[in-house]
Amino acid sequence: MSAPSSTLLVRGAVLPHETSPTGLSAPADLSIVDGTVTQVAPSGAMRVPAGVRVLDAAGRVAMPGFVDAHVHGEAAVLDEDVQHVMLRQGVTSIVVGQDGVSFAPTADPSHPDGDGRPDAGRWASGYFAAINGDHPTFSGGGIAELLATYDGTTPINVATLVPHGTVRYAVTGNADRPASADELARIVALTEQAFDDGACGVSTGLEYVPAAYADEAELVAVARVAAARGLPHVSHMRGYEDRAGTAFAELMRIASASGVGTHVSHYHGPAAELASYVDDALARGLDVTFDSYPYLRGCSILSMVALPTWLPVADRERAVRMLGDPAVLDRLHREHFPGLADLWERVTMANVPGPLRWSEGLSLPAVAAELGLSPAQAAVELLVSSGLRAGCVFAQPATNSAESVRALLRHPAHVGGSDAIYGGGMPHPRGWGTFARFLAEHVRVRGDWTWSEARHHLSTRPAARFGLAGRGRLVPGSVADLALVNPDEVQDVATYDAPRRPAVGVEDVLVGGVRVLRDGHLTGELPGRALRPEGRRAPEREGTSP
Repeated sequence: MSAPSSTLLVRGAVLPHETSPTGLSAPADLSIVDGTVTQVAPSGAMRVPAGVRVLDAAGRVAMPGFVDAHVHGEAAVLDEDVQHVMLRQGVTSIVVGQDGVSFAPTADPSHPDGDGRPDAGRWASGYFAAINGDHPTFSGGGIAELLATYDGTTPINVATLVPHGTVRYAVTGNADRPASADELARIVALTEQAFDDGACGVSTGLEYVPAAYADEAELVAVARVAAARGLPHVSHMRGYEDRAGTAFAELMRIASASGVGTHVSHYHGPAAELASYVDDALARGLDVTFDSYPYLRGCSILSMVALPTWLPVADRERAVRMLGDPAVLDRLHREHFPGLADLWERVTMANVPGPLRWSEGLSLPAVAAELGLSPAQAAVELLVSSGLRAGCVFAQPATNSAESVRALLRHPAHVGGSDAIYGGGMPHPRGWGTFARFLAEHVRVRGDWTWSEARHHLSTRPAARFGLAGRGRLVPGSVADLALVNPDEVQDVATYDAPRRPAVGVEDVLVGGVRVLRDGHLTGELPGRALRPEGRRAPEREGTSP
């Protein structure tokens, strides 16, 4: 009897195994039919029908496809080069809409000004241009329309959060005040619609405007929408490092008042202090997780790093005009820039559109020397010439250390997230190396995780956190998202000086049972899908497909 053409046998793999000392099983075979794992058995024990397709794992580790819990990939995932570097790390699903700013929803249909309502999509694209890039096909609409751009157009699965900052802008614009009662009702309604469209949580970016203007009552109201659906509030907190305690406490008040599960974005800093906040919250019965990446440098837009909150950095055109005002510049040099003296030497330019593109890869002091300016003056020149679209890599304060990184990733509430930003000539290497580095440095070399623990942190736990049903494990009935990892060879090779080098050691990857990476190369297959919590589909609407 012949097997159906959709049947694939993965032969001779080892699997994550919780009770094994190494976290790995004996060799096993996996049968995959129509994109679903149907059987897992000791290697050679399975009866194989004639004509079945076979993928020889040759002793490699079969890991359920990794879920990048924090990545700025809503546009980049449609780029073949980015698809390639994700798959070369075993990443098969990503969660976008991070930090409260993303492409959708573009407008509030109930806005009283009608056609004069704020264009949130245009605003978000400009404000986060150096972070999210430009989406090549999304022309406006809500979460349903954004998710539709990923069905059958990429080999990577994409889930998205509701970006609270974008929602707030659609309702209030850049208003520097709490929302009125009517505005809050519209913010909640837009958030509810986004969840109905298939969002997997709500994200807040509380160091970014206009979300920074939201009061606690607004954040609780938004969090309640997520809580009602059993989905998380994902937050770039109102501060990190020396402000982490106060910022984390705010999230826990929101969680207590709303009942929402809380996920903290890119949690970093002194591990003992940060872990104690999480442990205390868990002991109180709160639901808390966090993501982190295994690097000691961060990456963001230069305006956030270099400018004070009294400048309207989210209103780029206005901010650029103000940076040309001598009175504004005098105030910056008197009141703000002296406090950044220890920052400038830690900043390297990553993405600088415009006439100063040559500065990409140079430290800010080096750019300043080339321009014959002080570092503060050079920062202003970079911001103005790029229209506030400049991005940078920066070394984090000494309170974050390699040991802190290791301690946090060992915490049971941790999940893996790259926080990858893919634009610019000299981006942070985390987009090219995070998940390979987790496996190489923290499984093989340092033993911070067993292979089974790596599966939990990188697949099982994030899939469960965001309601991605059927993913995160390789058991009968699960979706066949699968990466074959060579445990002796997997390694990140991207560096700060050469950040665009693909990782090695993951040569074959399946998404929905379809081979998307073969011998380290894209196959051209595009089985990626928009992922909705618990397999839910967006409601049918006029002009869209079910």
